[in-house]
Amino acid sequence: MRLHYLASSPWDHAADLLALIIFQQDGNGGLDEPARELDGRLGGLLSRALEDGDFRGREEDRLDFFLPAEADGPRRAVILGGGKAEEADADLLRRSAGRAVRAAESRAITRIHLVLPDEGRLPDSLPGDRAIQAAAEGLGLAAWDFRELKGDPSSPEAAPPPLVEEAWIHAPWDGAAEGGPGAVQVAAAVVAGQNLARDLQWRPGNVATPTHLAEVAQELGREHGLAVRILGPAEMEEEGMGALLSVARGSDQEPRLIVLEHRGGGDEAPLALGGKGLTFDSGGISLKPAKGMEDMKYDMSGGAAVLGAMKALAMLDLPVNVVGVVPSSENLVNGSANKPGDVVTARSGKTVEIINTDAEGRLILCDALSWVVDHHRPRAMVDCATLTGACVIALGHHAAALMGTDDTLIEELRSAGETSGEACWPLPLWKPYRKQLESDVADLKNVGGRPAGSITAGWFLAEFVGDTPWAHLDIAGTAYGSEERPYQRKGGFGFPTRLLVEWVRNRAGRRES
Repeated sequence: MRLHYLASSPWDHAADLLALIIFQQDGNGGLDEPARELDGRLGGLLSRALEDGDFRGREEDRLDFFLPAEADGPRRAVILGGGKAEEADADLLRRSAGRAVRAAESRAITRIHLVLPDEGRLPDSLPGDRAIQAAAEGLGLAAWDFRELKGDPSSPEAAPPPLVEEAWIHAPWDGAAEGGPGAVQVAAAVVAGQNLARDLQWRPGNVATPTHLAEVAQELGREHGLAVRILGPAEMEEEGMGALLSVARGSDQEPRLIVLEHRGGGDEAPLALGGKGLTFDSGGISLKPAKGMEDMKYDMSGGAAVLGAMKALAMLDLPVNVVGVVPSSENLVNGSANKPGDVVTARSGKTVEIINTDAEGRLILCDALSWVVDHHRPRAMVDCATLTGACVIALGHHAAALMGTDDTLIEELRSAGETSGEACWPLPLWKPYRKQLESDVADLKNVGGRPAGSITAGWFLAEFVGDTPWAHLDIAGTAYGSEERPYQRKGGFGFPTRLLVEWVRNRAGRRES
């Protein structure tokens, strides 16, 4: 979708659909200026609908109108309930914008205008520029759909309905025209990155192989000026990446270590983003159940989010150095695959007893994290991975698990998650949990048993980051699923692309100030 900020009045422009958000009426303020303007053009029909209770402003409420024919101006209007104004937040605006897109889709409309409520109706916790950005994100995310492998272009009957291709957003308050275009520009970059991550997640395992992810990274380098380095099996052998290579040996697909760099911060040490790129996970010899195994194409969701975040950061050209690293392989079964009881040597020199071959994500990540620490000396590092089912038991599908070695970094990420609408919640990395990883034959085991499974997985990764401030996001419950929101179709969600971008933007802003 092409996103624009509309500085002039939306009533002066032709639009197939104009969407407005109206909060529940509490008797203290009546309609705001955009709604009053619409009500006047409708001859008071909106007021009558409110008086009769046909529209109450609840989030599930919606009204559709045709507008009187004019030389210019919108043809249709959709009124979207926003719930209680005092409860509004950025994600409410994302959802409302997504509902506007869904209304357009149902009528095969490809160009829409969205008008936000007056700034005075928004809570103080939601600044104007943030409101514009969130709404623009909702528009761009809702307009995405994965259609690469569907539909016969020679058969019009088989073609899916058109997507919304272009949207304008207008904020009816003083000063909005100054910050609005920049807010929309940020949103456009975030949307481009998150939608790339969703594309990669949706591609099946026979398409989105480790080699394919590496090719996508190289294309990002060419398109956005990112430095790209790809390590294959020979380079991994030279680096001593025995943990990563042990997972990859079970597959005919060669592994890749994908490294991208955005160099906008001079000589300053970079921030590092790591993402698990396991392009298909059968569980190995510790085989997963057949039911639902097709979803294991999503086991590279962390890597997809890092690639998407690097695209967005490059588009924003932030004054900061960032390195993104994606270890990528498959976890399949052949005569060379890992066996329970095997001991492998990680790049750091630590030996790992493999108790469960389905705990492979931490094996490919540990070598990648060690590599980043030694080669780039980052000032802070965050990794994200669909790592444990225990995370889903602990937090469900509403938040990622967050843990790490630096309290300040953890709070930065928690705050970035709240702002971006991609929530995360801290779990403790207390020392007693580390004992669950003790092995009789090696330096540590790759699993610590069922109790506190997400925490012991985090402890495993912490063994390979040294003194670097580090945090881990377990996104097993949030990266993909069947829960739809107005701006989020089922399947791969692109989580936590927005969170990562928000964290880096905040760090870059601190550097500038």
